[in-house]
Amino acid sequence: QISQEAVRYEAVATINARTASTVSAKLMGTIQAVHVQEGDAVKAGDLLVTIDSRTVASQLDQAQAGLREAMRAQTSAVSARDAAAAAADLAAATYRRYQQLLKEQSVSRQEFDEIQSRSRQAQATLAQADAMVEAARSRMQQARAAVEQASLARKDAQVRAPYDGRVIAKLIDEGDLAAPGTPLLNIEQEGLFCADLVLPERHIQAVQLGQQVTVRVPSLDDLEVVGEVGRIVPAADARSRSFEVKVAMPPDLPLKSGMFARVFLPIGGAGLLMVPETAIVQQGQLTGVFVVGDDRVARFRLVRTGKTLGDRVEILSGLKAGQRYVRDVPVALKDGMQVEEAR
Repeated sequence: QISQEAVRYEAVATINARTASTVSAKLMGTIQAVHVQEGDAVKAGDLLVTIDSRTVASQLDQAQAGLREAMRAQTSAVSARDAAAAAADLAAATYRRYQQLLKEQSVSRQEFDEIQSRSRQAQATLAQADAMVEAARSRMQQARAAVEQASLARKDAQVRAPYDGRVIAKLIDEGDLAAPGTPLLNIEQEGLFCADLVLPERHIQAVQLGQQVTVRVPSLDDLEVVGEVGRIVPAADARSRSFEVKVAMPPDLPLKSGMFARVFLPIGGAGLLMVPETAIVQQGQLTGVFVVGDDRVARFRLVRTGKTLGDRVEILSGLKAGQRYVRDVPVALKDGMQVEEAR
């Protein structure tokens, strides 16, 4: 019998790696060596590019010298603060004694005022020494941060692979000048690909995350696999009124980024009337199929065909769902011949 299948939207897609990265420089310097070429497989942590680190090494030396100086300044500030604290304690003790002597009228008012002034000066000197210590500590923290930054920059002179993958483009050569943000290499993760397509907004409600769809790659002998809708960009393109959809492909296929693909998305509707290609008969300019009635007599019926999906052909007119037909037409079959149903 003729089957009725769900309507499928055929979308043009491009194969892309699920994970792809542009490895960039983080510091300025001359490219000393490029250790990989296009097509090379790399492991996470492999050395890819070496950048001249002499400038960074000089910055690290300066930062370390600044840290040593800041540490000496902090030590000096702490010593000065300790001396100021001792002087303030002595001045405070003297001031307390003179307070008692003033009550006993054993010292003059002028002598007491002098001692009181010295105590206040000692407290002010102590406060200033405390501020110097805090400033020295702040400078030392800044110097340590500069050393850490310079140390990290020195590591950045050796650019390493972020994950297992393959180099697909080399964007620099030895002797080139790199600056922060300069693209060096393009790397993509192997084995995991997706088919990227654009879906008109009128069909977006028919597609859901996790939905299984058919993907065909013509360049791989019409390889046909089942993919899964992995991502639907929630915002439509304002100009084309379409949504970007990413279909996750099965792993370990011989795919390459940039390959052409077709994705068939079921979008519901009344369905398609489909028959196998082997049932279609060409008689001159006429296209038809042999329909079998209850009397088991084959009758040639003209049909109008539509799109081809795999080994099945869409019937636009001439037949109805439920009719019986000859699936594999023998060469000798003619209109009006008796046929037997295969068991």
